[in-house]
Amino acid sequence: MPWLPHTERDRREMLEALGVDSVDELFAEIPEKLRESARPDLPPPLTEMELLDHAGALAAQNRTLDELTCFAGGGIYDHFIPAIVHSVTSRPEFVTPYTPYQAEASQGTLQAMFEYQTMICELTAMPIANASLYDGATALGEAVLLAANSTRRSRALVSAALSPAARRATRTYCEATGLEVVEIPWDDESGQTDLGELAKMLDDEVACVALQQPNYFGVLEEVAEAGEQAHEAGALFVAMVEPISLALLTPPGEYGADLVVGEGQPLGLLPGYGGPLLGIFACRDEFLRRMPGRVVGRTVDAAGEEAYCLTLQTREQHIRRGRATSNICTNEGLCALAAAVYMAALGPEGLREVALLGAERAHDLREKLVAAGLEPRFAGPYVNEFVLRVAGDAEALVRELAGAGYLVGPTLARDYEELDDCLLLAATERRTVEEIDGLVAAMRS
Repeated sequence: MPWLPHTERDRREMLEALGVDSVDELFAEIPEKLRESARPDLPPPLTEMELLDHAGALAAQNRTLDELTCFAGGGIYDHFIPAIVHSVTSRPEFVTPYTPYQAEASQGTLQAMFEYQTMICELTAMPIANASLYDGATALGEAVLLAANSTRRSRALVSAALSPAARRATRTYCEATGLEVVEIPWDDESGQTDLGELAKMLDDEVACVALQQPNYFGVLEEVAEAGEQAHEAGALFVAMVEPISLALLTPPGEYGADLVVGEGQPLGLLPGYGGPLLGIFACRDEFLRRMPGRVVGRTVDAAGEEAYCLTLQTREQHIRRGRATSNICTNEGLCALAAAVYMAALGPEGLREVALLGAERAHDLREKLVAAGLEPRFAGPYVNEFVLRVAGDAEALVRELAGAGYLVGPTLARDYEELDDCLLLAATERRTVEEIDGLVAAMRS
């Protein structure tokens, strides 16, 4: 929307209300030396017309998915989003509300949250799901903290084949509490987490074991066996999942996961330059009161009519205060609504068809790349994403392919030094046979 700056009169009235003579007085507590060094090196001011032209020129440097054919993976995927998703989420009664503190005035918002929770429970085969978190990375951090608080243990084992962003977020969460995070190595041939090494690392100080299914390399993990090892050592098992793949794979509730987290972006959210995102969080019944975020419940009112309410709220700003289990202060409600509309629109068969089409396209792409002389890095089974080894500079290849109209990657060198000649490729239901053939031809050249 257009931005209108405060007038000089507006600024003067605000300063008078604050009892100061200038804006600089508001920052008087900061030493002048620090204030000077913190000033940005900005160019001279522009007129409104000049500024709009300048901003437009900067924005024009971006390449959108209308211009690029997307084969990128790594946690954000280019899925088709039915028109009904935007139609519902753009309605003012959903776009404008704040947190539903007053249940009697927020029944539509609360029902949408409840439906989202219900569908996540069905998708993951878990009994409890919250009304969502910031993103998949912070959801993992919350799950590891919950595991440590529940078991009273001091160490978490997280697969090195799990999303690097999620591992970094988890370390940030755990550093403040003194919880040690140790990475489980992955097998160089299969790309799977090395469960032999996991067995050696387990002891009575391990609070949880966390694996991703499929993992960051796109490889399917032996999650049931990993969960058994964790439970035998008295630790909890945390599964980080990709939601679309659950239409094909065994859901985590059926292989013994105690806590389930994931990135909900594939469920009706645009890639959007990496956000906004949606954190999925589900758990077993016994962890309900330790779960972060909030849980919406369905009940009846005094007149016997169906009604919805915030059953549990763990945030620190109200209700729980110092006994809060999390400082999550938003539930990404609009993103959760988009996911609920997407799942309801597609239904179980539609989700399965999306997952199958993505898997078929990815296997077709990999087979054609192999036939063209390129080499997949790992031999482990996969669904719709895999690591490809390339000749020369992987980052340079990504840039060259972008110039040819294809978005691929990310490269793995920034997170795995030993994979500096590798990049990720993914395919979704949006990719056609012609687009796959075009990418293969571009990579062959």
